Amino acid sequence: MAGAGERLLVAGGQEATPLLRALTRALLTRGARPVPRVDYPGQDEDFAELASDAVLDAAHAADLADVQALDGSLRVLTPTPGTPVDAARRARLLAARAPIAAARARKKWSLTLYPTAHAAAQASMDAMQFGDFVMRAMFLDRPDPVAAWGEVRTMQARIIERLSRADVVRIEAPGTDLTLRVGGRTWANSDGRRNMPSGEVFTGPLEDSAEGVVTFTVPAEYQGQVVRGARLEFRGGLVVDATAEEGEAVLHAALDTDPGARRLGELGIGTNSGIQVPTGNILFDEKIGGTVHLAIGKSYPETGGVNASAVHWDLITDLRASGRLSLDGEVVQENGQFVI
Repeated sequence: MAGAGERLLVAGGQEATPLLRALTRALLTRGARPVPRVDYPGQDEDFAELASDAVLDAAHAADLADVQALDGSLRVLTPTPGTPVDAARRARLLAARAPIAAARARKKWSLTLYPTAHAAAQASMDAMQFGDFVMRAMFLDRPDPVAAWGEVRTMQARIIERLSRADVVRIEAPGTDLTLRVGGRTWANSDGRRNMPSGEVFTGPLEDSAEGVVTFTVPAEYQGQVVRGARLEFRGGLVVDATAEEGEAVLHAALDTDPGARRLGELGIGTNSGIQVPTGNILFDEKIGGTVHLAIGKSYPETGGVNASAVHWDLITDLRASGRLSLDGEVVQENGQFVI
C-alpha cells in the first residue's frame, strides 16, 4: 500500500497510458507523490543500437541517485514490436544498468502487464481473446478475486512446507535430467502481492549444485529476441555447454554477460491454473501450472541466494505431458500434478 508522502515511480509504455493515469490518480488520492514515466516504443532498442561505449558500459550517477530517491515502483510492461539489435550490445547495456535495477529491487515494487495488440499477437490470440486470457490469469473472472488469491496463498504455503524440508531437487523430462540442492534456502510464496499475475513458489538453489542437463520446451524471449529449444548442461553449478534450436547467439550473449550469468539464480514452480498456454511473455508463462523455470543469473536475496549478475532470465520447461519433480528421491509432482 502507498503511504502518504511516498515517492513512487509509475512507469510503462505509451499504450499503457490509461492504466498509468489511473495508478497516478489513485496514488494522489492516498497522499503519495507519484513520479509518472512513459517510454516510447523502441526506446531500449535505440539505446542499445546507438549509444556510445560510455553509455553502454556505465550508468550515470544521476540515474542511480534518481532510483535511490524513490520509495518504490509500479511498473507496467507494455509489449510492442521490437527491432533486432546486436545481442552483445544489449548485454552490455543490461550490465551497465545492473546497479539501477538492484537499487530498485531493494525498494517495494509491483509489476504487471498492459494487454497490447502485440502481446495478443505473440500469444496467437486476437485482442478479445487475450483480454479474456489476462482476466483469467489474474482471477478477475472470479466472483471474489481477492479471496481467490488468498486460496493460492494458502495452497502454496502447504507446498512450501514440504519443499522447505528438502535438499536435493531432481527434474526429469524428455531431454532433461537435472539435480540441484536447495537445503537451507528460503522458498518464496508469489501470491499476488508483487507480480500480477502471480502463482509460483521459488527459491535460489545452491550456486555450485546444479548437475546434469535441462531442455527448455517453452519458447523464451530475451531482450526482444526469441530463443527456442534452449539446452543447458551444468557441472558444479556452472553452464558448460549451451545450444538452442533458434536464437543460439542470443543465448550465448546472455551467458557471456558476466561470470554470474552461467549459474542459476532461481528455481521456480508454476501453479496458476488460469494460465494454460504459453504467451511469449515471461510474466505469464513462468506461472503456468505444471511447469518449472530456472533463471540464469541474479538470485533474489530473500531466498538466501547469493549469485550476482546483471542477468535474470527465466527459462521454462513443461512437465505436464511427461515430467517428474522429486525431492530427496520422493516424487512430489508427476506430469504437472502434485502428489503430495
